Amino acid sequence: MKSDRSLQALIPLLLLLAVLLPAAGWGISVPDSIILNKNGALYDQISFDHARHIRVTKECSDCHHHTTGTLVEDPNCIRCHRNSGPSQTVSCRGCHTPDPFSAKSLRDKDHAPKTYHLDKPGLKGAMHQSCVGCHTKSKKGPTTCTGCHPRSAAGDAFYNTGEYAPKPKAGKSGH
Repeated sequence: MKSDRSLQALIPLLLLLAVLLPAAGWGISVPDSIILNKNGALYDQISFDHARHIRVTKECSDCHHHTTGTLVEDPNCIRCHRNSGPSQTVSCRGCHTPDPFSAKSLRDKDHAPKTYHLDKPGLKGAMHQSCVGCHTKSKKGPTTCTGCHPRSAAGDAFYNTGEYAPKPKAGKSGH
């Protein structure tokens, strides 16, 4: 009988904790690693160590504008989306399109009329702003292109580097 009363007293406390804890505490599945730049032409894809970044930052909103089940927190977004309700997705791709100014994206009925989103960077720009910005500010992590992902053979050819670098002319000092 006493254990039933203790359990009944504990239920409101558990419900309160469930509401107050962040979504990560609810057992929402978060990937340990994410493959970025899957179709990159100039740089190889990379395996982003999501688990390590979670351990380092300890706060999802340090990288994401919002977290699953919460309202948008980014000051630029909140101007219009303050009453949009809890977010269902937090992936970069959920808001940032790979090529926002392509003909396909501009014709897309969900994006074309929203010309007020023209200041929103594409997927690559958003990730680079967030990653490089944080790495620069914290003085930890790579801040160069090849510091994150190696250049592909097509990238070497495009930038005239590696085996595609111009060969010095024989007998010339280069000065």
